Amino acid sequence: MSTDTCAIIFCVLLSGLAIFQLALALGAPLGHFAWGGAHAKLPANLRIGSLVAIAIYALIALTILERAGLTRVFPDAAIPSIGAWVAVAYLALGIPMNAISRSKPERFTMTPLVTLLFGLALAVALSPASPTSTG
Repeated sequence: MSTDTCAIIFCVLLSGLAIFQLALALGAPLGHFAWGGAHAKLPANLRIGSLVAIAIYALIALTILERAGLTRVFPDAAIPSIGAWVAVAYLALGIPMNAISRSKPERFTMTPLVTLLFGLALAVALSPASPTSTG
C-alpha cells in the first residue's frame, strides 16, 4: 500500500473518531465506547476531554498528511518527520490503554481501531520522504 493511501485511510478513520468524540461532547449516550466506559453520557470534564481529543486528532492528521507529502502546512521540515513518530508513540500507548478498559465495547471496538491507526501511522513514519514532502 502506498504512503499516500495509508495517510488517506488514516485520516478517514481519524475523522470518524473525531466525529464520534464530537457526538460524545454533545451528550450522545455512547460513553460506554470511550473514557473507560463508566458513563453512557459523559460528565462535563470528559466532554471537554473529547473536545481536546478532536484538536489532537486534527494536529495528528495534518502531521501524517504532511509526512506523506500531501500537504504543506508546517514551516519547518522537521515537524512532520518528528510529529509522525510522536503520533506513532501516542497511538502505541492507546493500544494497551484501550485493551485494559473495563468496558467491553471499548476494548473490542477501540483496541482494533487504534491498532489499525497505529499501523497506518507507522507505515507513513517509516516511509521515505516523498519529493513533495517537507520532511
